[in-house]
Amino acid sequence: MERQVESIPAETMKILEAWSWPGNVRELENFIERSMILSHGKVLQAPVAELSMTDEPSSQDPSLENAEREHIVRLLRESQGVISGARGAARRLGVKRTTLQSKMQRLGITRNDYMKWKDS
Repeated sequence: MERQVESIPAETMKILEAWSWPGNVRELENFIERSMILSHGKVLQAPVAELSMTDEPSSQDPSLENAEREHIVRLLRESQGVISGARGAARRLGVKRTTLQSKMQRLGITRNDYMKWKDS
């Protein structure tokens, strides 16, 4: 991105360290990439509010289907509801738009599931 960040605010670092990163390295990588895009100057401006809005209690169902649903909803929120295109959730998932839409239908994912934050 040809940007240099020289510092991360202490409060931001504390939040990043405390977050469970359910999407593991990929989620962290995507979050840092978005933070770099949002940052101007030498200080990282991370959208830490996004972390708290995705910190919903997960279902008691530990199934692969539930994990897939939660992952897709999280990526849809991160992409601000964009499904296709360069910054869309489908590209981040590595699938075609139509494949993502089919999965969303099969998993019962609706616009209300991933656009809740817009109403706030």
